[in-house]
Amino acid sequence: MRDSATATKTTYIDLIRHGEPEGGVKFRGSLDDPLSNLGWSQMESAITSTDQWDVVVASPLKRCRAFAEHVASTNDLPCRIEPELREISFGEWEGKTADVIEKESGDLIRQFWADPLNNTPPGAEPLTRFQTRVISGWNRWLDNLEGKRVLMVCHGGTIRMILAEVLGIPLEKSFAGVAIPFACRSRIRIDQTEYGRFSAMVSHSPLINTPNPSMS
Repeated sequence: MRDSATATKTTYIDLIRHGEPEGGVKFRGSLDDPLSNLGWSQMESAITSTDQWDVVVASPLKRCRAFAEHVASTNDLPCRIEPELREISFGEWEGKTADVIEKESGDLIRQFWADPLNNTPPGAEPLTRFQTRVISGWNRWLDNLEGKRVLMVCHGGTIRMILAEVLGIPLEKSFAGVAIPFACRSRIRIDQTEYGRFSAMVSHSPLINTPNPSMS
């Protein structure tokens, strides 16, 4: 019989991307726009009365934090704010639409989506730095919340970094490799065993008919 100290501990983390923010589709990054009315509705549609969590963790940006605090308050749960889960900064592209950027920068926007690792927007946060801080925050909460059921409210880029880590997606393919529309949910199971930590994505559930802007 295994000693109880080496028994497997399982953590479930439900990653949910924020809904539509106010201000329309644009490269938002570190801009702190709140959710639109539609965005709130999308988020409310993404959770159910049967969901059970022990704690809520969120990016500090309004489009994530406000809904996370609402869920925590409604369900009498603790809410933890993690700055390292904020979205990537898009530098000079922030606040601009893809059409405007294409007019100003030509093919750079296409090069970014094809290979964001080697095509950093002007003044933006390099992808390697973004990955490092997101995974640092992710691993800290895996350690702190071992064995819990967690709702984590964050951003499309943040979730892509986490899924790339879990699924082994090359960093240069991380932005284009997985569709994460507004209010999309991804469940990650983490088993901490005597042989090490094992992570797997067990579900990925975009809302039906939800657009997939990838810039916020």
